[in-house]
Amino acid sequence: MAKRPQLTGRAAILAIVVCAIAMSLAYPVRAYIEQRRQISQLLQQQTRELEAIKALDDRRKQLQDPGYIKRMARERLHYCDPGHKCYVVMGKQATEGKGTTGEKKVVRPPWYETLWESVEAADTGKGHKAAEATG
Repeated sequence: MAKRPQLTGRAAILAIVVCAIAMSLAYPVRAYIEQRRQISQLLQQQTRELEAIKALDDRRKQLQDPGYIKRMARERLHYCDPGHKCYVVMGKQATEGKGTTGEKKVVRPPWYETLWESVEAADTGKGHKAAEATG
């Protein structure tokens, strides 16, 4: 009995044709997938932009309301309508962070002064002022 070769001519041609078809479809499939991803990203961006437009439109409507404008003027700018007595109550919120409680706030010099001092200290061989003060 004669042994048949494992790879016949027809099988080799079929394999080459299948590889050629696969190679010819690889680029269009990759382009299709890339375009689908890009469409998805653009749809997400469109949704974000539409939400931003809606928020800005709501803000525009709010700013067109005269009652809102008056209330904001009273709250933010401490405006007072004619004929009314207005009071500003100074509480913890007004003094917070101003340093009026007797605490001394440490003032740091600008970065360029610190840099120049370090250059001068390196030139004279002495330590930096901040390093000497803390050390």
